[in-house]
Amino acid sequence: MAGNVWEWVADWYGGNYYSNSPSSNPTGPSNGSSKVLRGGSWNDGNDYLRVSYRFRSVPGDAYYHIGFRCLRLSP
Repeated sequence: MAGNVWEWVADWYGGNYYSNSPSSNPTGPSNGSSKVLRGGSWNDGNDYLRVSYRFRSVPGDAYYHIGFRCLRLSP
């Protein structure tokens, strides 16, 4: 799914969060001013097109290259 649009995720952005986060399922800081975006978009270079690459944006920002993913759990 990487490379379609930047995907909003629920985590708040913390620049140094991973240096002292839990090693299993880190959920991000409990608050902040920016939310995490992942995955890169169609107008980004190859270095950005991976789910482990994080970017940040202020909640409420709307751009043609930022979106979200809908999913449904299997029954």
